[in-house]
Amino acid sequence: MRIVCLQHAEYEGPDKIEDWASERGHSLVTVVPLFESFPDPEEFDFLVVMGGPMGAYDDATYPWLKAEKRFITRTMAAGRKVFGVCLGSQLVAEALGGSAHPHTQREVGWIEIRLTATGKYGRALAVLPETFIAGEWHGDTYELPDDIRTGAVSDTCENQAFETAGGRVVGVQFHLEWTPDTLVELVERHGDWLAAAGEGSATVASATELLGNLTALAHGHELLYDLLDRMAAVA
Repeated sequence: MRIVCLQHAEYEGPDKIEDWASERGHSLVTVVPLFESFPDPEEFDFLVVMGGPMGAYDDATYPWLKAEKRFITRTMAAGRKVFGVCLGSQLVAEALGGSAHPHTQREVGWIEIRLTATGKYGRALAVLPETFIAGEWHGDTYELPDDIRTGAVSDTCENQAFETAGGRVVGVQFHLEWTPDTLVELVERHGDWLAAAGEGSATVASATELLGNLTALAHGHELLYDLLDRMAAVA
């Protein structure tokens, strides 16, 4: 399978998604939307859209976002598989006709995610446990079009995941792909998002809390592989 990955920041790459692709014998090519033109959807099978520090609605500041969302729309129309992560899920939601916007609270750290009835019976999301812990680092959220229902929620954010097209298109607000190196890089670059040591809350962790949960990190990799395997198997 030929995979194209859209990367918006040098420190938010495919990480364990790249490992999954390599282990499954798939090829993965990374494209930076700001600097490169988009490939023809006929040239690949699977599109992965990663996170980034910008907002999916920041078209005025980042004009290339409009072109990227049009590309995602074309890719979905061509029947290709699409997996959006964090910012990527917001971009996919907008490409489907929804909207992204700032959230009332930040979620940074290890957050409990719960599948909705829609997620439990979804073609792709159903492979995930009904309740699990996943990494979060976002201050934005999205609204889905009326014909798409959310597949997962948290206490703070009602849109944590969705799927369409029989499981061929999936968006997740959370991160299952993080590696220890990714977390260290995020803390170094955006440590101002984190709570002070000993002052973490239910929605914003301290650096110690974020970096110290290697169990959740490893479990996230297992869930990521299960989800991507399920998406790869969808006709």
